[in-house]
Amino acid sequence: MPTLALLTTALLFGGMALFAFGFAAFIFDTLPAGQTGPVIRRAFAWFYLFVLGASAVAAGLALAGDAVSAGILAAIALTALYARQSLMPAVNRATDSGDKARFRKLHGFSVAITLAHIAGSGWVLTRLAA
Repeated sequence: MPTLALLTTALLFGGMALFAFGFAAFIFDTLPAGQTGPVIRRAFAWFYLFVLGASAVAAGLALAGDAVSAGILAAIALTALYARQSLMPAVNRATDSGDKARFRKLHGFSVAITLAHIAGSGWVLTRLAA
């Protein structure tokens, strides 16, 4: 189980880093401005499902050997659920209504959550690899 927990956490960490720093930037660089919003909205719904699923599985796999790592991974899963079900719709509503100040605040919060997820999974990854 420790090896599977390590591999699943590595998948989580790598997937989040690639999406956040690679895919999203690629979309904004490649697509015309009017097409980026709808594509990013659809992609983030899947991104959060990936984070939720991978972190929940990793938490379950890590539980027997490292309760701290399992707790961090479970927290990632729960906050990904919040981000997908509550925060992302609020960001979309702010965008749709043209409320730029609210969008900046909510988007900044979503970025902070994603960075915390990446940092948390990276920390767990180093714990599990030790």
